[in-house]
Amino acid sequence: MSEVSATDPVLWSVDERGVARVTLNRPEVYNAYNGDMIAALLKAYDALGGKSLRAVVIAGKGRNFQAGADINWLDAVRRSSPQENLRASRMTAQAVQRLNLLPVPTVALVQGACFGGGTGIVAACDIVIAADNAKFSIAEVRIGVAGTIIIPQLNDAIGLRQVRRYALTGERFDAKEAHRIGLVHEIVPLAELEAAGERIVDELLTNGPQAVAQTKICALRSAWSPLDDAAFSALIESHAAKRQSDEAAEGFAAFREKRPALYNAARKTKG
Repeated sequence: MSEVSATDPVLWSVDERGVARVTLNRPEVYNAYNGDMIAALLKAYDALGGKSLRAVVIAGKGRNFQAGADINWLDAVRRSSPQENLRASRMTAQAVQRLNLLPVPTVALVQGACFGGGTGIVAACDIVIAADNAKFSIAEVRIGVAGTIIIPQLNDAIGLRQVRRYALTGERFDAKEAHRIGLVHEIVPLAELEAAGERIVDELLTNGPQAVAQTKICALRSAWSPLDDAAFSALIESHAAKRQSDEAAEGFAAFREKRPALYNAARKTKG
């Protein structure tokens, strides 16, 4: 069953087993997220909350999983009022955190680019399977913004030590490194990605749904990511404020002008 059209930025459906499929549907821009996609994700979570589910599979349509924020949308948000800028950060944070706290198992199937917010999405999922062509980057610092709203989930997924490398450098890494640091659980050939996801779903359906939910809740209660309201709001506010900083303005300008930002002019290497 589904209540969306093929052109919506997020597609979702639920099969007869109670397995939901959520697909990011902006393949022409590497499934980069914008306000419409975030709103559609939140709407999908609302709809799925009323279904009897056993698992949720999240995927990206086309050649890439999710390449972070749509730079044009992000720049428009940066130039908007402080209230609108804060609202965009709040919606983005809620989209990741609601995925993180879904009371059923979540499985991410990752191919191609998985950058910025895409890494937050996979960190918020219970099980992540990557195709052998997947590439990753916690890239926000490259344009002078801070990915604070996904750091709690990343801390849970890969540990503080790895976050202190990859969220600070913004460097890209391949599926093997993502597996080594714990961001993904398994690597498969691209042609086998869907079959691998189905195998995991079949394992999940073998188990008692209430036992699975209780186990997940117990695990999350001892993690970094279940923040109280004040801490969650503070992350959102810091995320929004950094996007409207002078450093971010320089980062966006450099990106658009295809030049090194002033803060990386001293680099000795390229890439």
